Amino acid sequence: MGRLLKVDPGELFLPPSRKTGADPFKLSEQIRQYGDQLEAMPPVQVTQTGEGDFMINDGVTRAIRIAKLRPGATIVIEVIDERPSWSLAHLPRVRERL
Repeated sequence: MGRLLKVDPGELFLPPSRKTGADPFKLSEQIRQYGDQLEAMPPVQVTQTGEGDFMINDGVTRAIRIAKLRPGATIVIEVIDERPSWSLAHLPRVRERL
């Protein structure tokens, strides 16, 4: 198990494979099923860079759902990988895809 932290999901970077954000169907299903509920939500798994930024590995839809429905709320993330030399400047943040 990696380190657990609480962060604003809007500050997380999207992975290259999901630069456009959440799948609209999956997002609408999560909103219908869970709404803005945080209880029992699994941690969003991330990679941390040397600059202290986080890129989502698993949990794009969950992060976008909370950022959209509960602005300013924090979620639990699990740092499962560290890449000190990576820069995420070329990737969008969750808040840019709401």
